[in-house]
Amino acid sequence: MSRWQEARNILAVRMDNLGDIVMLGPALRAIKRASPDSRMTLLGNRSGVAAASIVPGIDDTIAYAPLWQHLGDGSSFKPADDLALIELLAERRFDAALIFTSFSQTPLVPAYVCYLAGIPLRAGESKEFGGAVLTDPVPTTPIEIHQVDRNLHLVEAVGFTPVGSELEISIPDRARDAATALLNERGIGNHPFVLVHPGASAPARRYAPERFGAIARMLAEREAVLVTGTEREAEILAIVRREAPGVPVVAGETDLASYAALVERAALVICNDTLPMHLADAVGTPAVVLFSGTDYESQWEPRNVPCRLLRRPTPCAPCFYITCPIGTPCLDIDPAQVVAVAEELLTENLSRVDRVPEAGLAPEGPVPILTRHYAGGTSGIADRPGADSV
Repeated sequence: MSRWQEARNILAVRMDNLGDIVMLGPALRAIKRASPDSRMTLLGNRSGVAAASIVPGIDDTIAYAPLWQHLGDGSSFKPADDLALIELLAERRFDAALIFTSFSQTPLVPAYVCYLAGIPLRAGESKEFGGAVLTDPVPTTPIEIHQVDRNLHLVEAVGFTPVGSELEISIPDRARDAATALLNERGIGNHPFVLVHPGASAPARRYAPERFGAIARMLAEREAVLVTGTEREAEILAIVRREAPGVPVVAGETDLASYAALVERAALVICNDTLPMHLADAVGTPAVVLFSGTDYESQWEPRNVPCRLLRRPTPCAPCFYITCPIGTPCLDIDPAQVVAVAEELLTENLSRVDRVPEAGLAPEGPVPILTRHYAGGTSGIADRPGADSV
């Protein structure tokens, strides 16, 4: 047994959004399968740690807003907070720390925090020289690799054997009951419905809310539709409501588990590159994703459900921007084309609905599908201008 497999009090560091924690699941599963008696604590930001309620393998959480993830103007100066975090981690006496990162992040700063906290084993994937900050520096993976595989690469490098790469979440019965009650309140009941989620944390990944409203309005002529969003997305939801009056909306009325239950109940999800895309992948719900040119599709795409990723090819992709300076031309897609793709996917997945949808709207011109994905394979890949430049 390796020294990592002997660790019983493990810290998993992942300072990102809810969807990123969902994609951490397969790596945690590998650890728990090899070391079932280990205790796993997630160190994450205040948003991400909420995913512990549905991701198996997380026993405890520590929420923190670290300087090394700060996106502001650099004015934050609170070293006492970092010193308090180091003291807290030292008190918890962790045996090992796994620092999970995306391709653009460094593990060295959080690893040094863990070193100062007295954590003897520290592993992370890094292309930079960090001396002995990492006891187990792991060679980097290609930038295009899927985040799930990147996470698995790290745990495999320190001795844990992957147990599949499928996403997995746990939805308690009370969450399913809450979802049922909400659907009844919105007049949907047990009918198949399309869940439309127009928000995303990064503005550069958002399809225009006016167009999401048009999608909801057109689909509602033949399907039950539910629009969802968070309280912070009130402005976006207000625009969708204006464009699709009468379509029911859920605005921050669920916890994460209940929201996952809604995604599970849906016949189809239509969203941006954001949390519902990953939840749909985990629960088996087909998805149509307005996937902007900010990232490689191969880094984040659903891989276990029928889905369509829609993007108009642009020479600037992938740009890796949070905010697009030129108005997201990659998402300049006619709502009628999105509806046609959605109806096509519904028709192909009759096992999730109890009737054949009526014919979809005929799009004007070719549907701008960059990639057409099906469970178990990929077909119809179009040219990807700019894909080789980072």
